Amino acid sequence: MKEPQRKNILVVDDESTITEALNVILTEAGYRVLTAQNFAESTAILSQTLIDLVITDLCLPDGTGIDVITHVKSETPETEVILMTAHGSVDITIEAIKRGAYYYLEKPYAPDRLYTLVNRALEFGTLKRENELLKRTLSGDAETFGMIGRNPKLQQIMQTIRTTAPSDASVLIEGESGTGKELIAGAFHAQSHRASGPFIQINCSAIPHELIESELFGYQKGAFTGADRDKRGLIEAANGGTLLLDEIAEMPAHLQTKLLRVLQERKLRRLGDEREINVNFRLLSATNRNTSALLDDGVLRKDLYFRISTIKIKVPPLRERLDDLPLIARHFLERFNLQYDRSIRSLSQETVMRLLRYSWPGNIRELESVIERAVLFCPGNQLMPECLPEEFQRSRFSNSSFVIPPLVPMQEIEREAILQTLERTSGNIRRSAQILQFPRPTFYRKLKKLGIKVERPAKHLNLPNVSLECGGLAPLCYRSSSIETKAEPGPALQRDVHNASS
Repeated sequence: MKEPQRKNILVVDDESTITEALNVILTEAGYRVLTAQNFAESTAILSQTLIDLVITDLCLPDGTGIDVITHVKSETPETEVILMTAHGSVDITIEAIKRGAYYYLEKPYAPDRLYTLVNRALEFGTLKRENELLKRTLSGDAETFGMIGRNPKLQQIMQTIRTTAPSDASVLIEGESGTGKELIAGAFHAQSHRASGPFIQINCSAIPHELIESELFGYQKGAFTGADRDKRGLIEAANGGTLLLDEIAEMPAHLQTKLLRVLQERKLRRLGDEREINVNFRLLSATNRNTSALLDDGVLRKDLYFRISTIKIKVPPLRERLDDLPLIARHFLERFNLQYDRSIRSLSQETVMRLLRYSWPGNIRELESVIERAVLFCPGNQLMPECLPEEFQRSRFSNSSFVIPPLVPMQEIEREAILQTLERTSGNIRRSAQILQFPRPTFYRKLKKLGIKVERPAKHLNLPNVSLECGGLAPLCYRSSSIETKAEPGPALQRDVHNASS
């Protein structure tokens, strides 16, 4: 594991003696120093390297230090600037601060004064970035709830939260592990009238079956061997707030019956106690398994299912919202830059493409781990493919690429690509054309040629209405490692699909 990257400082001054002196002083202090002798050189460096602090002279051959401040704050607002001048004045100082400078430094300056200003400016910049990231992540605002993405399925989940969070209706969140079910549950609690109350989370699969009853319902002293005191259960602890039962399908059948009674009567009885305790909480449940199969197999009681699924949310896996992956990856890159004190500016295009070709069985949680590891091992200012784990190092035609069925004409492949893109964008022609990199007039001509009709849906439905006038194509197969799945056409697309002959 590499050590955290040093802070980058850019010194801009046309006097080489000044830049060389500052280079020596700041390098000895542990910083990485870059130098420029004019405004043009400084903008070139800033466009290629993530700079934490700029120290610029007021007078430059092709501009002023004020120009540098203006450029820095317009391109990378998180970068701090210290203005150096041998002609300090109140007017210059005020103008520099107005443009966003952290402070100014008069020549000649003492090294101690330089060290103090540099350290304070860097600490201030770090604090600003942390606060901004925290604000965006935990904004809990009624817009995104800390969720990242523009995928229509995610937008529909956000709308459901906005509409139903103020109620006390029970919510069942279904989705694969790592898709963000806990984040959605937290948003329901934060946007409800119970937000000031407790938010108790229980993972039913993490508690041994012989202990789960006492953990949920509590017990009285002497109820069983080892019960040497009264203990309040987690359901009781959620009184006045929200209770999240994660992996509810792992709850034993007899406890499902007991939980159902609590939900119906809003009363519970501790183990070994004859008294009933009134409880008032909202129930959120989550599972990573298919509820239809759970009901068919008798794992989940139907009467309990009906009680806990007044509102049901299906969280899409990451492979079904790959259009959001670059946004999520950049969010994690920014977070781990701060956490590990790194200065990685961006992800390269090839890195993004390799991430998009991966199947992501671990979903967003796996993506978070991949970006964290890459940040730790990345030696430069851009996250390159070599920084990714071994499974991403294969060639561009690796097993993670999609496989085209045999003997399929190019026109039908193109039709299928357009249909799937329209489905993922809920019939948004402009966005689909952008994703497929077609000029919009060309895209309209292709729709007409391929017999694809896109009718604008009713505003309140947010669903596409796409139909075919001619035959379709067998769904493309996607392969990752040794597992093959078929990309089935979604219910939003009404089309005839026939198997391509092989």
